[in-house]
Amino acid sequence: MGPIHYALLLYLFAGLAIPLGGVLARVEHISDRAVEARFLKSITAFGGGALLSAVALVLVPKGAEVLPVALAVGLLVAGGVCFALVDAALAKAGGSGALVLAMLLDCLPEAMALGALLVTEAATAKLLAAMMFLQNLPEGFAAFREIWAQGKLPAAKVLLVFVALAGLGPLCALLGFAFLADDPETLGAITIFAAGGILYLVFQDIAPEAHESGAYSPALGPVAGFALGLAGDMVIG
Repeated sequence: MGPIHYALLLYLFAGLAIPLGGVLARVEHISDRAVEARFLKSITAFGGGALLSAVALVLVPKGAEVLPVALAVGLLVAGGVCFALVDAALAKAGGSGALVLAMLLDCLPEAMALGALLVTEAATAKLLAAMMFLQNLPEGFAAFREIWAQGKLPAAKVLLVFVALAGLGPLCALLGFAFLADDPETLGAITIFAAGGILYLVFQDIAPEAHESGAYSPALGPVAGFALGLAGDMVIG
């Protein structure tokens, strides 16, 4: 198998966790509404923790190690401002796609990094793909429930959208493999811009959705999600 095909296969494995999470969300059924609500909030919180781990352990370090301080900080802030405007536009249109946006901001730059790593660090790329799979699964679950709860799209169409989103990943991995392996500055700029957008979305939309007054277990979700990312980063490192 050639390296390009290997890059596509690796991200296909990681990206398929998105529709798989959607399928699990579709078939999930807990009869007790209070327990179900707490479970869904915990999954959303877990996804938020996984996103924060991607920011702290993958996206920001990738940018910070190759960019000047002023440019790195500027791109981080620009990412937050840009996606605040996008989030406001979505809210004005009557919907919230915060989890989907955050998922894309997480997995697509990581897919580019995965493709670039295959040129120099194939073993690290394999571990990154495994970590992305474990992150994408709860993110796909929570994002499916967010969209489906709005009642505007049937479950089958939401799952088709998720399959299409997963299909974007191999294209980004191919882009990273072909063009960004020898251009770490551009890759770093993309990842740190995405990190700013994720930080905004986590604290504006995802964390408030995960909170439940009088319940404490959902707040452990971010800890578990970040722990997952930390474990993956330490294994890769």
